[in-house]
Amino acid sequence: MVAELIIALEAEQDIAEAYGWYESYRSGLGEEFLRCVDACIQQVRRTPEIHAQVHETYRRAMVRRFPYAIFYEYAERTMTVYCVFHTARDPGKWRQRLR
Repeated sequence: MVAELIIALEAEQDIAEAYGWYESYRSGLGEEFLRCVDACIQQVRRTPEIHAQVHETYRRAMVRRFPYAIFYEYAERTMTVYCVFHTARDPGKWRQRLR
């Protein structure tokens, strides 16, 4: 089963900001970041309930090779991505976003 995917505007902005940072650090690294985020999202779409709930009904998936977590909710065959946060950031920031 593949869940329908919705990516919140804020999550798209998170991804764009991280892409810009990685690309400015080293050419091509931003593209690798995007591939890893996409791979993580596609894996979660195939098995959305595999990750434990970390805050209320929200789940967290870790992006391989980069210190980022994808916070999402799965309900009624739909996966909604709310934020893509660097794991070193204050956890209160992503909890605020998920309210």
